[in-house]
Amino acid sequence: MRALLITLLTLLAATPAAAGTTPAGSAHRPVALRVLSFNTHTGIGADGRLDLDRVAATIRAARPDVVGLQEVDVHWSERSGFADQARELARRTGLRVFFAPIYDEPGTPRRRYGVAVLSALPVLRTENHEITRLSTQDPTLPPMPMPGFAEAVVLTGGGPVHVYSTHLDHRPDPSVRAAQVADTLRVLARANDPKVLLGDLNAEPGAPELAPLWTALRSAPTGPTYPAGAPAKKLDHVAVSPGVRVASATVVDSAASDHRPVLADLVLGS
Repeated sequence: MRALLITLLTLLAATPAAAGTTPAGSAHRPVALRVLSFNTHTGIGADGRLDLDRVAATIRAARPDVVGLQEVDVHWSERSGFADQARELARRTGLRVFFAPIYDEPGTPRRRYGVAVLSALPVLRTENHEITRLSTQDPTLPPMPMPGFAEAVVLTGGGPVHVYSTHLDHRPDPSVRAAQVADTLRVLARANDPKVLLGDLNAEPGAPELAPLWTALRSAPTGPTYPAGAPAKKLDHVAVSPGVRVASATVVDSAASDHRPVLADLVLGS
């Protein structure tokens, strides 16, 4: 009987894991994730010319898994030919899209402007969060909660990852950005899975108002991104939570916008 028991235990130890279980050591196997942060300037390039094909070509050439876009028009105005840029970029790149409007004006069709996430990976869930904003449409309004902070939970080979696309206030006064950073941290704290923040923060990494953000995230080290013709400031960021390693990061040489995009190769579970 004892010999039979030893034989059974030996066979079980040698048998591959059953379907639906995780083999020992594979739960933390590193998984690659390529991301791109791109303020598209509504498709208007460094030369002042509207050309959404240049934006799409820049994205395709980077071969990203996920893209965070800022300054995206959806039937907004003549400056972008009243196009639905979110859907057009998705169509021209073959990626899924989630558009998160900051402004949503009535009309047929509705006029909207905001941020977006493009993904080659399955998207499990999306949400358009509110953060403090000072309106660029009505200067009489005080800072108030407004939408336009996109979250898309994408499914990678290492499990779900929360990807955020954001665009912080551009004014010299940092007070609104400071409030936006506090709001961002509250949103980030809701997720336990790995997090990647993509966006135009309108401030360089050492700006005092961004300091609280770096207690939860780490900005990928890259050079300046703005203005595209002769970059002097690093305004565009890829930032990651603990458990996500930046294997490499670079600023893409592109004149498709007034900002250059940031491309980063990340490693999950490393």
